[in-house]
Amino acid sequence: MDEATRQRQLLEHLEAIRRLQADAAVVRETAWPPQGYYLLWHVVIGIMLGCIGAIVSLGANVLGATLFGQHPLQLIRVYLTFPMGEQALREEPGVVLFIGCVLYLATGALYGIAFHLVMSTWFNHAPTARRFAVATAIGLGLWIVNFYFILSWLQPMLLGGNWIVSMVPFWVAGLTHLAFAWTMLAVEFWGHFVPYTQTQSNAA
Repeated sequence: MDEATRQRQLLEHLEAIRRLQADAAVVRETAWPPQGYYLLWHVVIGIMLGCIGAIVSLGANVLGATLFGQHPLQLIRVYLTFPMGEQALREEPGVVLFIGCVLYLATGALYGIAFHLVMSTWFNHAPTARRFAVATAIGLGLWIVNFYFILSWLQPMLLGGNWIVSMVPFWVAGLTHLAFAWTMLAVEFWGHFVPYTQTQSNAA
């Protein structure tokens, strides 16, 4: 083998070694299970659990409105006054109220992300009583901020009326947000990340 051929083969082997080292580095970076806090998992779980919380809180409102002789989707009608104004209060069951229900669930999903990230980051291993207290504080905090720090001035400024704050009794609004938060807390155990492991056994 002449010197030129030897040098060429040596360079090819060195390049192959560098590629193998680069591939090994990529494998280490994407190793399973992920190290530390798995953010994407908790965001997805927050969306799912938030939808469950929204379904429960909406169902409680439907039941309560029926018992008090109101339209079952009265809460959705009132909430739709934010984009639609007073016209939403005259809507009959149909596509508009269905869209309102979907928007209600979507809002719950967004709040679910924030709720689950807080609970899984700072209170994942806290005692049950503390977790309940935190969930209650989050639920009441969402109600107070949404109604009295945002909607109380934003809806009149944009639409000329304050239907949500004035038409939803404070205790109904508070219990709605608490139902959401307590449901999220009750199903939080579904959001624990337990990575699967692969075991290999050699044939005897």
